[in-house]
Order: sequence, then structure tokens, then C-alpha cells
Amino acid sequence: MAERQEQAAADAMMTRIGQVIMLLHGGDREEARDRFLDLWAEIGDEGDALHRCTLAHFMADAQDDPSDELAWDLRALSAADELTDEQVTERHRSLAARAFYPSLHLNLAADYVKLGRREAARGHLGVARENAGVLGDDAYGDGIRAGIGRLETRLDREGPGGTPEPAPGRKTGPGTPGGETLGPPRQEPGRGQRP
Repeated sequence: MAERQEQAAADAMMTRIGQVIMLLHGGDREEARDRFLDLWAEIGDEGDALHRCTLAHFMADAQDDPSDELAWDLRALSAADELTDEQVTERHRSLAARAFYPSLHLNLAADYVKLGRREAARGHLGVARENAGVLGDDAYGDGIRAGIGRLETRLDREGPGGTPEPAPGRKTGPGTPGGETLGPPRQEPGRGQRP
């Protein structure tokens, strides 16, 4: 009985996190940040790893400063490192803990690109690519693989100083390649979208 109560409480927290994710996707980043911080305080630094991973993963998207985004993505990765397949499959039968890594590392690579740290970006991008084999052949997996490909292309296209080199026959500047999205929008794994 106590185990069922704990699982119900865990599911309630995931529902609450999901509600804030919807607020974030609706465009209210400031309100989402405030609510995520309240939930983070409630969960605590030692709370359920899946809750911390999910919340931190989406909290990164609510940040305006790339350094803050990186800090939240690092928290998500740290929490994912604590997850076991058992903990994940209790809530999502079709998922394994390792399925989080391609997206988490893709996000870290994108963060490092924003901060001008290309070598760190390439390192995380390599880890994302190495782990992409665990992704399903579905919209979520396709989105992560496409995000990895876009970021690889972008890094390959940039010159040594990190400035985009024009492709033959293409112009550079505002609104042209180089300012594209670095990865897919964050979505929960197992829901046809991103973790």
C-alpha cells in the first residue's frame, strides 16, 4: 500500500511538471521559470532523480542566459546519471534510462555552441551521436537524430574562429543558415516528442 502511495505521489509530481511544461510551450517563460523553481525547491537536490532530470531539462529552455541554460542542462544530466532502467520503466514501460542521453548531450552541445565553446560542443555532440542507437524509429528519435545532424553540419560549416563560412552560392547574414535551431524542441520521451 505504501508503495502505491509513493508511486501516486511521484505521478502527481510528473503531472505538475507537465503542467509547467505546457505553460512554457505556451510562451510564458517567466511564469514557467518561477513555477519550476517552486517545484525544484519542493523536490529538493536529493529528490527523485526522474523528477529532477525532467524539471531541469525543461527549466533550461526557460532561461534567457546561455550560462544559466547550461547549468540547468548539467543538472539534468547529473540526475539522469542516477536513474536506473527500473525507475524509468516503472513510469514509462517503453523507456530505458539510457534513452535520455542523446537528447541531454545534444542540448549540452547546443549550450556550448551558444557560449562559443566549440570543442566542448563537439565532445557532447559525439556522445549524443554514440548514444543515438537507443532511440526508437519514431518522431522523437527522428527529431533527436535530425538535431544532431544539424548541429554537426553547423559546426563543420564554421571556420576556425567559430564564424560561419559561406556555402557555395549562399549568402550569410541575419535570417540565413547559421541562426537555425540547434536541436528539436524539448519534449517528454515516450510521448512522440523530445525528453
